[in-house]
Amino acid sequence: MTQLILEMPESAFAALHQAPSEFAQEMRIAAAIKWYELGRFSQGRAAEIAGLTRAGFIDALSRYRVTPFQYTGVDLAEELHDAD
Repeated sequence: MTQLILEMPESAFAALHQAPSEFAQEMRIAAAIKWYELGRFSQGRAAEIAGLTRAGFIDALSRYRVTPFQYTGVDLAEELHDAD
């Protein structure tokens, strides 16, 4: 696994009331969720990036109010139309 080093102001940890290790984990989760939301990663890959199981990642999506479904309304309408 590759390790990244980021410089962060101390105030970032204080604002979230988190230790640096907790903050780093939360950053991984937030980044993975955003990339998933943008359609850049599948749920499985995003869960791996976040350091979570797929079920844990789905729970995190709920906490961030991001849908676990990557279908748009248009996609769903097409699927339903094709099923007829």
